[in-house]
Amino acid sequence: MTDGASDYTAKDIQVLEGLEGVRKRPAMYIGDIGKRGLHHLVYEICDNSIDEALAGFCTNIDIELKADGSVLVKDDGRGIPTDIHSKTGKSALETVSGTLHAGGKFEKKAYKVSGGLHGVGMSVVNALSEWMEIEVHRDGKIHKLKYAYGKTSEGAKVAGDTTNRGTIVTFKPDGKIFQTTEFDFEYLKERLMELAFLNKGLRINLSEEKTQHTEEFFYEGGLVQFVEFLNKARTKLHSPFFVSKKADGVELEFAIQYTDSYNDMVYTFVNDIKTIEGGTHLVGFKTALTRVINDYVRSHKIVKEDRKIAGDDALEGLTCVLSLKIPEPQFEGQTKTKLGNSEIKGIVDSIVHDALKTYLEETPENARKIASKIVQSMEAREAAQKAKELIRRKNIFETSILPGKLADCEEEDPTKAEVFLVEGDSAGGSSKSARDRRFQAILPLKGKILNVEKAPIHKTLTSEEIKNIILALGAGFKDEIDLKKLRYHKIIITCDADVDGAHIRTLLLTLFYRYLRPLVDKGYIYIAQPPLYKIKKGKTERYVYGDEQLQLALKELGDGCEIQRYKGLGEMNPSQLWETTMNPEKRTLKKVTVEDAMKADELFSILMGEEVEPRREFIEAYAKEVKNLDI
Repeated sequence: MTDGASDYTAKDIQVLEGLEGVRKRPAMYIGDIGKRGLHHLVYEICDNSIDEALAGFCTNIDIELKADGSVLVKDDGRGIPTDIHSKTGKSALETVSGTLHAGGKFEKKAYKVSGGLHGVGMSVVNALSEWMEIEVHRDGKIHKLKYAYGKTSEGAKVAGDTTNRGTIVTFKPDGKIFQTTEFDFEYLKERLMELAFLNKGLRINLSEEKTQHTEEFFYEGGLVQFVEFLNKARTKLHSPFFVSKKADGVELEFAIQYTDSYNDMVYTFVNDIKTIEGGTHLVGFKTALTRVINDYVRSHKIVKEDRKIAGDDALEGLTCVLSLKIPEPQFEGQTKTKLGNSEIKGIVDSIVHDALKTYLEETPENARKIASKIVQSMEAREAAQKAKELIRRKNIFETSILPGKLADCEEEDPTKAEVFLVEGDSAGGSSKSARDRRFQAILPLKGKILNVEKAPIHKTLTSEEIKNIILALGAGFKDEIDLKKLRYHKIIITCDADVDGAHIRTLLLTLFYRYLRPLVDKGYIYIAQPPLYKIKKGKTERYVYGDEQLQLALKELGDGCEIQRYKGLGEMNPSQLWETTMNPEKRTLKKVTVEDAMKADELFSILMGEEVEPRREFIEAYAKEVKNLDI
C-alpha cells in the first residue's frame, strides 16, 4: 500500500489558458448560471457604457434583445481604444475583450469613478458566449473583432469609415453553460430604469425584436423622480428634498420624502452599484438623520428632554435614495454589496447633517409634519416594546409554549420539519388527518390576518393570528429574529385557489416580507399548489392545476369525463389532500424569493397600501394577465 504521493505529479496540475478558467467556473465571476447570471452578462457590458456616461462622454445607450437569442449593447461614448498595447502587443480592444483583469479602471486616468473595478466584465461575457462581435467607431474608422467561445475567430481590423463614435457589443450566451438563455424584458427593465434615474440626462432604450416591445428610460429629474416613482402608491407628507454636494473627492446626491407608511425604503448606490447590504455611507446617513431629528424635536420642545428618538423612529415612512461617486471604493467581496471605506461615514454624516438641519429650519411646515410622524413612530415603538415585554412575561414568544391550534410534528431537526399555514378550520382538519405527523406540522389560521402594511407595529403584535404564527415558528420577530431558533425550514402557505385564498396568501407574504424578512431571504417560505379540478373517466382519475391544463386533459381523455371543481381544500378528503398537495414525492411547491427588493417594496405598497389609484392602475394594466398572475 502506498500513500499516493508518487501518483500525484506535475502532469496532474491543470493550467487553464486564456479565458478557459471562466468557462470552467462561471459562477465565480457572475454569481450563478441561472436566470440571474444570464442577465448579469447584459449588466456587465452596460456597466462599460455607464462608466463612459459617468465620465461625461456618453448620453445614449441602446439594448436590443434579438430574435436569435443574442443581445446588442450600443453606446455613443468614446469607443474602446484600438491602438497597440505595449505590454500585450495586441490592440487595446483585443486586450480588454480577451484578457481577464485588463481595463481602463485600475488607474484613475481614463475613469475617475467607475462601477466596473475588476477588469473582468467584457472578457467574462466573451468567455461565456457562443460568439461575440465588437464594433468600435473611433477616430473616423470602424474597427471590428469577432470571438467564438472566448477565442478569436476574426482578428481586429478596420472595416470602413464613420462619422460616429461609440461601441457596439453583440453576444449570444452559451446554451451549454447557462440553464436558460431566454432573456426577460421585465427583469432587465428594472435595473435599466434604475440606472437612468441615477444618471440624470442619460437616455437608455430597451427593445425586444420578437415582440417589438420598446421602452425608453430618461429622467431629467434624476433622484427626485426616483423617489416620486417609489412613492407613487404612498401618501406623501411633503415634496421630495434633494441635495447634491462634493467634498473630499466624493460626489454625494440624495433625495428624501416622508410618507404616512409604517415602513421605510432606503436605497444606496456607489458608482451606480446598488449596495444592498449598505455600508459606511448608510451608517453615516442614518447617524446624521437621527441626530438632526433629535436636535429639532428637543429645541422645539416637541418631546421632553428625557425621551429620545431612535434610529428606527427617524426612518419610519422615509423614502430615500442615496448615491455616491467615489474614486476608490472598497467593496466587501466581488458581489459589491457593502461599502467598506471608513472615511466615507464622516463625509456623508457631515453633508447630510448640515443639509437636513437647514431644510428643517427653512421649511417649518414640512418640519412639523416630519417631526409629528417621527414622534408618532416613537410612541408606537414604545407601545410595541411594552406589548413585547407583556408578551414575553406570558412566554408567548418562547418556543416551549406553542399555540393551541398547532398540530406539531415529531421531528425536532428544523431542516427536516415543515409547517403548513392553512386557511380555516375545515381545511385545517383535513390537513391534520392527511399529514405525515413525523415531519409535518399544521397551523390553521382563522380567516384573513391583519394587513401589516396599514398597521403600526404595536397593533401587529397584539393580533392573535400573527402571535400564533410567530410563536409556532419560534424564531422571534423583526429585528430580534434568531434563525437558530426557527422550528421549521419549510413554511408552506396553503390557501384555497380562489380570490379569498389569493388575498390571504398576499397578507401572509406581506407579514413575512415586512417583519420576518430573513425567513424569505433564506428561502424558507413556500406556496403550496393544490389542484383546481379532479377529472374522472372510468377508472382513470387525474388532478389538474389550472384551466389551460384542464382543457388539455379533456382533449386527451375525450368525451364522458366527470369534472369536480374544488372550491377549497376542505372539500378534499385526507387521502386526496395528501396525494395532491402534501406528499413530498408528488406535490409542487413554489419557493418565495426576493430577486429585487425594490420591486417587491413597490408591489406590496401598491397592492396592500392606502392609495387606491395606483392599485386601480396596476389592476387595469395587468387585467389580461390576471389568470396567470402569481400573487
